[in-house]
Formats: sequence, structure tokens, C-alpha cells
Amino acid sequence: MARSSSGFVAGLTAAAVVAVGVLAYQASASAPADLSAKPKTPGTAAPSISPSGGPKQPAKNPLAVPASSGSGERVVYALADRRVWLVDAKGKATRTFSVMPSTVHPEPGAYTVTSRSGSVRGSDGVQIEHVVRFAKTEDVAIGFSAAVDGSTPTPDPSRKTGGIRMKRADGDALWTFAVIGAKVVVVA
Repeated sequence: MARSSSGFVAGLTAAAVVAVGVLAYQASASAPADLSAKPKTPGTAAPSISPSGGPKQPAKNPLAVPASSGSGERVVYALADRRVWLVDAKGKATRTFSVMPSTVHPEPGAYTVTSRSGSVRGSDGVQIEHVVRFAKTEDVAIGFSAAVDGSTPTPDPSRKTGGIRMKRADGDALWTFAVIGAKVVVVA
């Protein structure tokens, strides 16, 4: 009996040594090269260094309402970003979405919604809905709209068009939000 229990203990000891060896190997493989580095708190990132040597600024949230767009309830249209924000009275975006710009662009500035049409044919010949007009540039009316067929193609650069196109669901939301007299802010 003593013989079988000593073999059993020897087997357990060998298994324990192997397990400790495997765990030690795994720990060493995931250990940092410099053990003097401070451990990171979960959910935080170590500051990074920019190429100029100074601390890198946190990345700007591309979906954040542009700071230069004023205050209060408004529609914000960023020309360079090809994006629209519907902003409530407290300055919080209730919705944001990408758009396909027209060939004629409004100048940056503040406008108001001057007219709306439920369904018309666009200057490009496409049937559109929920047209919200707010500016006129180069004798072309500028406004938001959605193609009834849901398309948002790149406009023909040889034609002067003022329709800023969006998906139908986004057009529905903008139609509800931007009534006559609503503020529209265009930023570069």
C-alpha cells in the first residue's frame, strides 16, 4: 500500500511541477519588457507622444457637433465632412448622418429654412421627397432632400444642382426637425 501511495504522490508532484512551469512560461510571455513601468489602470490609456515630441492631443470625435456652429436648436451642415447634425436646444446632437453634397455649395454662415416641398422632381431629374430649402447661390436653390429610390449618387459636375442628398430615413428625420424658419448653420 505504501508503494502505491508514494507513486500517487510522485505523480501529483510531477503534474504540479509541469502546471507551474506552464503558468510561468505564459506569465513571462505576457510580461512587459520593462518591469519598472507603472501598471495601467483598466480603461485608461497611456499618453502618447506626437512626432514633435510633445504630448499628443486626444483624437477629435468625428461625430461631435462642430464647435463653430453656434448654439441652440439648429441643423448643422459641414461642407468638408459631408455631414449633417440635428441639434436640440441644449446643444446636443439628436441625430447625425452623412450626405452627398450638390455641385453648388452655400457659403458658411447662418440661414433659415425658407421653403419645403413634400415631393418634387429634382434639378437632376430624380424624383425627391422632403425637400428643405435654406439658401440660394448662383441662382440655384440649395436644400436637403432624399431621392425616392433611396440613391445618393455623386452629382454630375457639369450641371448646377443644389440638392444635398441623404438616405430616406435621414430625410424623414430632417423633414420633421427643420420646419419653416428653423436655423441652418453651414460650416466649412
